[in-house]
Amino acid sequence: MLQRIRDRSRSWGAKIIIGAIVVTMALFGVESLVGLLGNSGDEVADVNGEPITRQQLEMEVQRAIRSGQVPPEQERALRAEMLDTLIIDRLLTQYAERGGLYVSEQQLDQLIVNLPEFQDANGRFDRQLFRNRLASAGFTPLSFRQQLRVDVKRQQLQQGLATSVFSLEEERERLAALQRQTRSFRYHVLGPSDLASPPEVDEQAINAYYQAHREDYRRPEQVKLNYVVLDRQQMAEHAEVSEEALRAAWQDGAAEADRRVSHIMVTYGDARSRAEAEAILERVQQRLAEGEAFAELAAEVSEDTSTSDDGGDLGVISRGFFGDAFEQAAFSLGEGEVSGIVETDNGLHLIKVTDIDRPSFEESRDQLRRQLAREQVTDAFNEKVQRLIDDSFAAENLASVAEDLGLELQHSDWVGRDGAEEGVLSEPGVMEQAFSNDVLAEGYNSEVIELDEDRRLVLRVTEHREATILPLDEVRDEVKAAVRREKTREALVELAAERVERLRAGESQQIEWQQVESISRQSNNNLSNALIQAVFRLPHPQSNAPVYGHAVDGQRVVMIALDEVQPGEPNAQIESFVASMVERLRAQVIFQGLIDKLREEAEIKRL
Repeated sequence: MLQRIRDRSRSWGAKIIIGAIVVTMALFGVESLVGLLGNSGDEVADVNGEPITRQQLEMEVQRAIRSGQVPPEQERALRAEMLDTLIIDRLLTQYAERGGLYVSEQQLDQLIVNLPEFQDANGRFDRQLFRNRLASAGFTPLSFRQQLRVDVKRQQLQQGLATSVFSLEEERERLAALQRQTRSFRYHVLGPSDLASPPEVDEQAINAYYQAHREDYRRPEQVKLNYVVLDRQQMAEHAEVSEEALRAAWQDGAAEADRRVSHIMVTYGDARSRAEAEAILERVQQRLAEGEAFAELAAEVSEDTSTSDDGGDLGVISRGFFGDAFEQAAFSLGEGEVSGIVETDNGLHLIKVTDIDRPSFEESRDQLRRQLAREQVTDAFNEKVQRLIDDSFAAENLASVAEDLGLELQHSDWVGRDGAEEGVLSEPGVMEQAFSNDVLAEGYNSEVIELDEDRRLVLRVTEHREATILPLDEVRDEVKAAVRREKTREALVELAAERVERLRAGESQQIEWQQVESISRQSNNNLSNALIQAVFRLPHPQSNAPVYGHAVDGQRVVMIALDEVQPGEPNAQIESFVASMVERLRAQVIFQGLIDKLREEAEIKRL
């Protein structure tokens, strides 16, 4: 119940409170005088003489379904929950009004106009946007104001209770000491092999367990599907790609590959003219043609002092780091080639590509083949997608669609709304289509579902079965196994309790203990929370004598020997967080206590 209240306190109306600052005029015209929530309609409950109408309840149910919080098949359970929520809302509102809490029309106006969801791109309140957003959430302006008024009053009430919560200094110190405490202990896991004999499972126990856990054997609503998948990658597997095309693509790829470059730069301006700088590089070009090394000429001639000592090496470059002229020259060269004279803002350059960072042709062959084959079948794929759309819309089954497009007609086993564990039926949006009204109820083929850029899927329901509790005969083996696990766990608990009592009495036992040193409540280790909690619930050892206990950890039963309790090291951050959490929990407990008291004293009639 408390969780539902907290969920409601985070509703749209409650969130508006945070941004309230500005005062403005009243927002609504004649439409605001006519609300959706009136006194018409049957009453479903009466709270201290105030009715809750069926219309109010149905509106809350439909809003929850529309928001996606609850699937439609759970509508009946949702209706009961929403009625309980409306009753609590009414009790809190009545209590707040008796206490004199008040929200003016002007305050509501302030809150509404400052909500970003109702503001245009310039940060101003937009009346049309306001109405559209409310309509999409199932509100009229008046019903929204009524809900907002309730939320604000409840927020005032909650804040008042929260601010009344405090901890004494002694309590905070005690809590901090408990939080930083560490413990050293030993443990031993008991298993079925420790029992003298496995527990017997009779028919009476099976029937009793099944009756007590019937909901555990509920089979969800399920369908069987026919479906076809159009896959561009599969089409590409059959495409023919020539060796020439592969090599041409590899060469083209070199134009975009990162490369290592060196340069020789000569500047011009005050010291020399552009023509003089160009003449210097022309002489360099001649010396290169005569066989001199580029790196040696860079060390001698280049005026880029940051690279000249390294033979002009600029390292590996990618497109986008240098100017257009420099990159156009560098990325047009093959490995070992030198450019002509290139002019940039820095001066004139000769550029040499010393290495191209790309895989070899053989290493790239498979990837290039997939890429070219995919491009080759793209037009045919797009044409088939359009045919798939047209055929599946008109066809009365999927067999004819599969035959026309040359696709495999695939069949599923029973699958629920959560989808399959793997494969295309596990992908987003697929089961939503399968359980849509057009597909499930009307029996049509689904729309073409775009799984990704390469795959399209169409499905059709072939069989459908409603959710049901499976009869005992169908789940007998599962029930029997569950009973055996339960009886085994009970027997292990009895065995652990017996051994612990003997240890406490001082009897020596041959037990293979596992040692754990100085573990804290927050320790991140392989030990389960159940075991850690059990360890920290044990009393402190006295006179160096271990304290024994046991814990149930799922299907395991664990014996514990607590050897030592240490004070631990202070951690201001963790201790502050824990203290804050304690105060919030206290506030929640107080709020829950108020709700319980109001329900106890109220006259509530469910009609």
